[in-house]
Amino acid sequence: MSRVGKKPVEIPKNVEVKIEGNKVTVKGPKGTITKEFHKSMTIKMEDGKVIVERPSDEKEHKALHGLTRTIIANMVNGVVNGYQKSLVLEGVGYRAAKQGNKLVLTVGYSHPVEIEAPAGIEFEVPAQNKVIVKGIDKELVGITAANIRKVKEPEPYKGKGIRYENEVVRRKVGKAGAK
Repeated sequence: MSRVGKKPVEIPKNVEVKIEGNKVTVKGPKGTITKEFHKSMTIKMEDGKVIVERPSDEKEHKALHGLTRTIIANMVNGVVNGYQKSLVLEGVGYRAAKQGNKLVLTVGYSHPVEIEAPAGIEFEVPAQNKVIVKGIDKELVGITAANIRKVKEPEPYKGKGIRYENEVVRRKVGKAGAK
């Protein structure tokens, strides 16, 4: 049995879970998330807890068992607490600004880069060199933060670029001067 998969997902009082076959809808104070899961997984509610069961001990079913349970737990956590990722712009003249629901990045290109916020995602710019991506869907927050980072990935010689707040950029030694 999957250790992760067999743990039931606790549902807080202010969260409503609706299960229709393999489609799960979680509604909470921050919003609503709906996801469809693999047809072989059995998802059911029992006394205020969501339980995920698998049909057999095949390798694929074992993997899907834990994955399905974790995604449902992340959905419940997202509608209660939400998720966020922080990015830092490192470099001279690198800055971020928010215009409506767009994020405008000036990162050394000949033009500013504009990134549109997907539905359910909110950008926050507390400082010129810091961007916070917020939302209730953990997957969407991660993908959006990765797409922002991809605009100008940190380079190893000076460390310039966009990186996650707690990311450590491995630095390389530049070439030695001519003697």
